[in-house]
Amino acid sequence: MAEFTKHLYLILFPNEALVASQLTPEEFGMHYSVGSSRHFNGKVIFVELDIEFRHPFLRIDEYLKYTESGIPGRPKRTKFVKSYRVLEHMDFSALRKLYLVTTDGGVLGLDRGPQPSYLGDESRVRLYQEICPLRLLVASSLDPQQFGHYITEETWSKGAPRIFFTKYNIDVAATVTDNAVHAYNMGPLPNVNPTNLPTAFKELQEDLTKKTKTVSLNPNLDFMSYKSIKQGFWFSGGQETVFYRMPGIDELREKHSAWWRRL
Repeated sequence: MAEFTKHLYLILFPNEALVASQLTPEEFGMHYSVGSSRHFNGKVIFVELDIEFRHPFLRIDEYLKYTESGIPGRPKRTKFVKSYRVLEHMDFSALRKLYLVTTDGGVLGLDRGPQPSYLGDESRVRLYQEICPLRLLVASSLDPQQFGHYITEETWSKGAPRIFFTKYNIDVAATVTDNAVHAYNMGPLPNVNPTNLPTAFKELQEDLTKKTKTVSLNPNLDFMSYKSIKQGFWFSGGQETVFYRMPGIDELREKHSAWWRRL
């Protein structure tokens, strides 16, 4: 009998990789964020997979055999299975908890949940951060479910078979109104040209046929606080969508205070 339980983790940020490990999710998050010399600093986002999940492209059984440290009393921390085209071969039914890791190793687990209501939000322009495998910052007139479908089925040039993304809590009207104020400083988004966001919002508001507008080619998730996440995170693939709800600020303070204090 194995001394330590084996796990399968799909890392979504800062890189895409399928990793086998004998660490628990909390230990894995801590190791990857601050315990590994290969990942020096920054956020980590990963999801645990059903250990029974298999796909011929990923050759999981072959690598699980080597997920043993060979040293009594010491778990095998990481065994990389695949670092390319992992998400597109994923069965969404295999997704378990999603984990958000702070820069100093705090780990928060999120459960799959029902889709949030988008009623009353029809006219808003949203700001999406694509996380895996694409990394674009995109403004869109589509709600999250429509956006995921568009990226995975309706566009060829800027699409992918599967996508993992989130939505930022940005006030569209205020951003456009304050354009002159922000034109010569950082603006509401770090690592993004301050004129890009207002320009994108205005184009989407003025052209009702336009569905998306790229704001930045560079991801800025490492520069943004988890506090800026609106509603949660989505996995999308065609008609299929899986949602993980992000707790609100009050809930984080009350129920996850240890993680909250690390932000």
